[in-house]
Amino acid sequence: MPRVLLVEDDPDVRKAVQLALRHQGHDVFAAATGEEGLERLRPFRPDVVVLDLMLPGISGLDVCRRIRDRDQVPIIMVTAKGDDIDVVVGLEAGADDYVVKPVQARVLDARIRAVLRRQDASVSVAVRPRAEAHGELVIDRAGLLVSHRGERVALAPSELRLLLTLSASPGQVFSRQQLLEAVWEHSYHGDIRLVDACVKRLRGKLGELGGDPRYIQTVRGFGYRFGSS
Repeated sequence: MPRVLLVEDDPDVRKAVQLALRHQGHDVFAAATGEEGLERLRPFRPDVVVLDLMLPGISGLDVCRRIRDRDQVPIIMVTAKGDDIDVVVGLEAGADDYVVKPVQARVLDARIRAVLRRQDASVSVAVRPRAEAHGELVIDRAGLLVSHRGERVALAPSELRLLLTLSASPGQVFSRQQLLEAVWEHSYHGDIRLVDACVKRLRGKLGELGGDPRYIQTVRGFGYRFGSS
């Protein structure tokens, strides 16, 4: 039974979402504040965090950043505005996905199950050697481990799946829509900002935020490709 840590300050929304997720077969702990959510993170050990962006005290963005500092658990951000700049900021802070209020139980359940599939060790993108080296980047597909310059790189599920997808076909250009469907299992074109935010985070972890990226390369007007040389 997937464990979901729900962080939501509105008591009516919190109760409704908690009941709906339990009905869908999830084990849910509901926290009313960011502080409580952070306190419960380690003892509850959730499989996924559903995090409201607007919280009293510690904001949802700060909670997201603090979780990412210590854990790579999937985070689904809940926002009141789907076209707000806060969505992009939240994704860049480390969220793996987002849903817009009012939250529809079936949509949230589908997003939870999709993000859990992304971190499942059974995920395979292509039949490749156990460990493959691309310059200073080493990808262990069987163990789902990534290292760069000899140091382990901690990746969130969406970041790992994106890297696995791109690196399975070096040189091939993937459109944002193709990556959205392959990595996030979404089909709505408006969600392509998920791709751009994830690429930015991944580049940052590989030390490629400035200049000419070696691994995750932009093909202007088309999308992204993996460069291994």
